[in-house]
Amino acid sequence: MSTASLPILYSFRRCPYAMRARMALFASGQAYVLREVVLRDKPPQMLALSAKGTVPVLVLSDGRVIDESLDVMRWALARNDPHGWLDAPADQTNALIARCDTDFKTHLDRYKYASRYDGGDPLAHRTAGIQFIQQLEDRLSATAYLFGARRSLADIAIAPFVRQFALADWDWFFAAPYPHVHRWLNNFIASDLFVGVMAKFDPWRPGDTEIIITPGT
Repeated sequence: MSTASLPILYSFRRCPYAMRARMALFASGQAYVLREVVLRDKPPQMLALSAKGTVPVLVLSDGRVIDESLDVMRWALARNDPHGWLDAPADQTNALIARCDTDFKTHLDRYKYASRYDGGDPLAHRTAGIQFIQQLEDRLSATAYLFGARRSLADIAIAPFVRQFALADWDWFFAAPYPHVHRWLNNFIASDLFVGVMAKFDPWRPGDTEIIITPGT
């Protein structure tokens, strides 16, 4: 397959923002060129496209650049949404994702990466972060997914961050009284969707043979 007509995704395998972008591309069936980056040594080609220097960065074949993960997700799903991820109520979806990306992410970072922040108490931030986990637990006690019987945009956008929160202390997290979140997260981690976007690739360098990701093949 020629790469000329394909979008290019600058990504970092373990970044939850990049994960959710890759999953939306995967679910939509959109083929793309994957350029894995090392965040401590960002390629100048990516920085020239998006000065903020974070992943994901999606470069469309017409030269347009999308450098916010939710915008990448919505671009892919607007082209093809075979699983109906956009069917959930947009206002409620946006509100829940916004809480994940603001309050919860703040506490997640200061809990999991406490050494990067001066004067913070990681356990206090874990306690604050659990308030969001409890909100998810309340939802998931009634339905299999956050907005009903099937996955939606919110599940895919939020699960990578809950996984990161759990990874800070896996045993503690799965001993905590959130059985519905445990089920939901385990199902997510074991899913073909998640496994399908977590293959390891060497960091991209100019002149390398391009890696083409073709979902479903």
